[in-house]
Amino acid sequence: MPSTAELHPQVNPWIVATAVMFATFMEVLDTTVVNVSLPHIAGSLSVSVDEAAWALTSYLVANAIVLPMTGWLANYFGRKRMLIGAVVGFTVASFFCGLAQSLAMLIFCRVIQGATGGALQPLSQAVMLEAFPPKDRGKAMAFWGLGIVVAPMLGPVIGGWLTDNYSWRWVFYINIPVGLASIVMTRLFIFDPPYIRRSDRGIDYWGIGMLAVGVGALQVLLDKGQEEDWFASRWITVLAVVAAVGIALFIRREIHTRDPVVHLRVFKVRTYSAGVFLMTVLGFVLYGSLLLVPIFLQTLLGYPALNAGLAMAPRGLGSFLMMPVVGTVLGRFDPRKVLAVGLVGASWTLYSLSRLNLNAGYWDIFWPQFIQGASLAMLFVPLTTATMDPIPKEEMGNATSMFNLMRNIGGSIGIASATTFLFRREQFHTTLLGANVTAYNPQAQALAQRLQATMMAHGSDPVTAVRQSYVAMWGMVERQAAMVSFVDTFQAMAVVFLLVLPLLFVMKRPKHHSGGGGRH
Repeated sequence: MPSTAELHPQVNPWIVATAVMFATFMEVLDTTVVNVSLPHIAGSLSVSVDEAAWALTSYLVANAIVLPMTGWLANYFGRKRMLIGAVVGFTVASFFCGLAQSLAMLIFCRVIQGATGGALQPLSQAVMLEAFPPKDRGKAMAFWGLGIVVAPMLGPVIGGWLTDNYSWRWVFYINIPVGLASIVMTRLFIFDPPYIRRSDRGIDYWGIGMLAVGVGALQVLLDKGQEEDWFASRWITVLAVVAAVGIALFIRREIHTRDPVVHLRVFKVRTYSAGVFLMTVLGFVLYGSLLLVPIFLQTLLGYPALNAGLAMAPRGLGSFLMMPVVGTVLGRFDPRKVLAVGLVGASWTLYSLSRLNLNAGYWDIFWPQFIQGASLAMLFVPLTTATMDPIPKEEMGNATSMFNLMRNIGGSIGIASATTFLFRREQFHTTLLGANVTAYNPQAQALAQRLQATMMAHGSDPVTAVRQSYVAMWGMVERQAAMVSFVDTFQAMAVVFLLVLPLLFVMKRPKHHSGGGGRH
């Protein structure tokens, strides 16, 4: 009797890659595409912007809970069945998100979106890593990386354009044709490998519950911590305790149970462990800086939201152009060396952004962004290839689940850390600079007198002109304090990239360079 593999036709791996990338790009895009639409959603559903933000948080929480379980779910239900089910669920949920007439309905549909979308990234990555031979995995991960790196950058631009020209509901409706195309291609061209069979082993309900509680509490904590002033809030403190206890109990449970939801033994492979940590750091800086640049452009340089999104396009362009190059040459070079160049390049671009000032022009922003995009390509592609090289195919689904989870958690930590650090440094610099605006500072008094003369020349009486001059001076202090706080934050992120360089010595050179591909 022919084997399962023999029953399946041979499919060009690039067709397989295209099939899974439809779904992956759609899901990753949805992590950022809704952000710029929040004020419109709030107005349409008669809620505050803070309440509408739960449409983002609910998606991220559900996504984070399902991500680490994806490998187990694929083994339990079958990978192809799981992939089609996830795309169908995501597409249907997107349709009902667009129809939502209340915040409760929108949040419910976003939870379904997040839960079904959480499976798409690791499943698509596992399918692509198996579809290509080890020597061509660099090219495969370059193609996959285009979606993962470029989609979050396109999200705000697409979301802003659709919202301004049509309606916030089209932010969700655009998923429908992409989802339908993905379903058709998945049914035609993707098949389960022979070692993926429906499992008849038990279900670890306790493990699933602990995972949901621990990871869910952690995601809400990271998403809402800055708004609530972190541990000054009793609610945030409770979430921190619940997250710590839940995750600790989950790890203990998975180590000792006979049928774990997540096989943590994969972390015994040191190359994989180092790679996952590096990917967490990459997510930390990528999503953190992705948040900082548009805030800087809009609040300090006065860019409209859509223009700020377009000003970030060079980063996506750099990644788009460099990804295929890195994928092509990766087989000839040690991925660790390419990683080192990427880390140094990304660090340099963040340092370059820290040298901007309030007079920065478009090209001052363009080149650091472009080079950063190229550097991210030199990070993402070799890191994924090297990390997954020692993992056997039957463990690939589990390994990619944890890999993607830690990238997303790193991104959430990066966003929370960047906003908190920025806010704290702005407070510090406002106090420091404001202390110099006194009656005993000759420069401050000279500036005040010039401002008063300007106000009086525009028709203000002397008393009003004095008050207006002080208001104007305080505005200058706040703008300068904000600018210096961005400088501090970009420099701190540049240092983070340099600090992880020694981890490259922990990773081993992938064996596919010499024709191998076994466990390290």
